[in-house]
Amino acid sequence: MSCAPPSILFLNRVFPPDHGATGRLLADLAGRMAAMGWRVTVVADGGGPSDPPPGVAVRRAGGSGVAGAASMRTYGACLARLTAAALRVEHPDVIVTMTDPPLLALAGPVLAARFGAEGGRPVRLLHWCQDLYPALLPVLGRPVPGLPVWNRLMGRVLRGYDGVAAIGGCMAARLAGLGVPEDRLTVHPNWADPAVHPVTDGAFRQRHGIPRTRFVALYSGTIGLAHPMGAVVDAARRVPAALFVIIGGGRGAAALERAMGSTPPDNLWRLPLEPAEGVADSLSAADVHLATLDPRAEGLMVPSKVTAAVAAGRPCLFLGPGGSDAARLALSGGGAVLPPHDGAALAAAVTERMAGGGSPMPAAVPLLPPADRAARTLAALMMPDRAGTPQAWRWRARHG
Repeated sequence: MSCAPPSILFLNRVFPPDHGATGRLLADLAGRMAAMGWRVTVVADGGGPSDPPPGVAVRRAGGSGVAGAASMRTYGACLARLTAAALRVEHPDVIVTMTDPPLLALAGPVLAARFGAEGGRPVRLLHWCQDLYPALLPVLGRPVPGLPVWNRLMGRVLRGYDGVAAIGGCMAARLAGLGVPEDRLTVHPNWADPAVHPVTDGAFRQRHGIPRTRFVALYSGTIGLAHPMGAVVDAARRVPAALFVIIGGGRGAAALERAMGSTPPDNLWRLPLEPAEGVADSLSAADVHLATLDPRAEGLMVPSKVTAAVAAGRPCLFLGPGGSDAARLALSGGGAVLPPHDGAALAAAVTERMAGGGSPMPAAVPLLPPADRAARTLAALMMPDRAGTPQAWRWRARHG
């Protein structure tokens, strides 16, 4: 009997070249798993081209994707497209659902039951939780009628999974509160984009005419509804000697524009997202990074901006809940934790950094899990060695 490598199916709304941190993270994991010998398929939304790593097959679900102020009906249509497209792929050994669009976890049991019935062998089902829905939706300006009922439904669905991977301890606690059994719940912090590393050539500053001596406070990434930006604008008005640079956009950009008003401060710049090859340079151009999180979102999401700052070798001023995973990472990386809406506190922290104060970046402490080790740990969760498991599971013992 032949010993075929195991196959895995990932479901997520975005995949490169689509914008979105979850898509980039998935592409990195998928490529590493393909290099380990897995047969990897990704189902993503939209009809555009894909940029997969070697050995990764991408199936697009069609439609125009979901962008901007999407409605629950739009999210539901995206969920239906992804589920239908996934049903058309070859029988996988493992199915992994992510959390974009909201409630994507609902598709997992449907797919597992269908493939299990047709293929005559079990399908391992895992949920890689990047954001916790539907609880996060009200924070994002999407009231959910009957939210407690929906939360109980999500808990019931997730209890049917073989494993649930949370990206932070606070999120794991929330998932446990939904009834996910402890023996199926693990914490796997996201690793940094491998393309992000400290850069010293100063190309970003040169391109934008920023003197090397100008202090730069950088916010880079999605401006979401869970990312309050009023304190950043306030701090820019209070510290005109510093340059505050905001790279990116999102559904929270309108609130940012309102905070800036008709006479935005001259030292507050807004720039579009950098191409992938320029991200490391732009992140390294900052003297300090900024990240924000609405306290209501604690445990429901973990902002990747703190991880990116640490990977770029820069401290991060985190405006958010002090007990969160992001706060702990910011502090361990020589940054600080501030109240999310306190522009005066942010201005004082920036002024202190300009004067040479603040905690230094640790010189030799690995703050982030190496990408390869993190991916292998997550892959091991997806395919454990168990007695009595199908032949595909035993492939790892011989070839993994």
